[in-house]
Amino acid sequence: MTRYTEDATGERQRATTATGDGVMKRIEQERRHGGVAGLAACVLALACSGAGDPDHAAVGGSGEAGGVPVFAVDPGWPREMPDQWIMGSVTGVFVDVGDHVWVTHLPETLTPEETSAVQDPPIGTCCVPAPVVIEFDPEGNVVQGWGDPATQDVSQFPRNAHGIFVDHNDYVWVGTYRHHRVMKFTRSGDLVMTIGRYDENGGSDDTGLLGGPAGIWVDPEDNEVFIADGYRNRRVVVFDGETGAHLRHWGAYGDSPDDEYPYDYANLDPDRSPPRQFSTVHGLAGSNDGLIYVADRRGNRIQVFDQSGAFQAEKIVAPGTLASGSAFVIAFSPDAEQRWLYLADGTNHKVWILSRTDLEIVGEFGRGGRQLGQFLRPHGMSVDSWGNIYVGEASTGRRVQRFTLR
Repeated sequence: MTRYTEDATGERQRATTATGDGVMKRIEQERRHGGVAGLAACVLALACSGAGDPDHAAVGGSGEAGGVPVFAVDPGWPREMPDQWIMGSVTGVFVDVGDHVWVTHLPETLTPEETSAVQDPPIGTCCVPAPVVIEFDPEGNVVQGWGDPATQDVSQFPRNAHGIFVDHNDYVWVGTYRHHRVMKFTRSGDLVMTIGRYDENGGSDDTGLLGGPAGIWVDPEDNEVFIADGYRNRRVVVFDGETGAHLRHWGAYGDSPDDEYPYDYANLDPDRSPPRQFSTVHGLAGSNDGLIYVADRRGNRIQVFDQSGAFQAEKIVAPGTLASGSAFVIAFSPDAEQRWLYLADGTNHKVWILSRTDLEIVGEFGRGGRQLGQFLRPHGMSVDSWGNIYVGEASTGRRVQRFTLR
């Protein structure tokens, strides 16, 4: 079971509590990590918060002292991609330990009008589908991209990519929800291992095959890979990160998964008892205190387990939500206690903010739309070491936005 903490002191705290040059240093850091919006907020916050006061203490990235985190969209992130690249539906977002942002998207969702430069013959001058996996630096510049359906065999790239995670050994894990695989790559895109087999599904109790993997989390302590196996199956499944050997799996409430369980999700009644089986196990994340938080999308809920699969707690979110449901992807604030839990909701087009200790909803941001700060199907989400949130949009949203922590 994971037992580790994250240092909340260091340069960021010293810069906040220092005077003179320290204030300028903090402003420069906010310019780099928070963009234009972050810089403006930093200047205002430093002017109003007594940052030069030696008694002023840093919050350590968890939000505002005594209050709920507040976010504002950064209009300058990301920067323009090279080579006329354009993204399709964004299906995964992950921030690694160096605050680099990794994104998966679906090039196949792009229309001929959006990719006119590669039509035969070309029907216009722009644009070109971006590689399936894209890495951005903290400033929003593209570092690299890999995964090309036009040149690679399907065995070597993550077709229909869904979910991404960069582990403690710098391996990049990518799910492929329509083709039943999780693929492990080097940072530069060389395939190391595949769990599951292309277009094969053996059901929720199969120990070698997958059924629509959607989310991935790797425990840095014992290198176990937790997979939200939920587009076809109804389970969380765990594999050894080195060998790919099956270790264990479980369904809702820690029970055995049942693929034949009947439940009328299309006519879900919020007054009914929640389903006893998972509906769409779509996202998961492991906390610093050894718990696994699972987003059951159409079940409109978060379920919490220990790493053995023993059920701990449940939270229903927007219970009247139909269609794809309210619980898409989970992320935590970067403080050692991970005080805040963020839940991307791709049907109500917002991000919910919950207190992690009691799973109570304490805030939200976003609404449906295509303007800055709005969402159309938020589907991938991650948080950097400064507490900024990155949200990727699927369907016709097809973008990633950064929301800087105030």
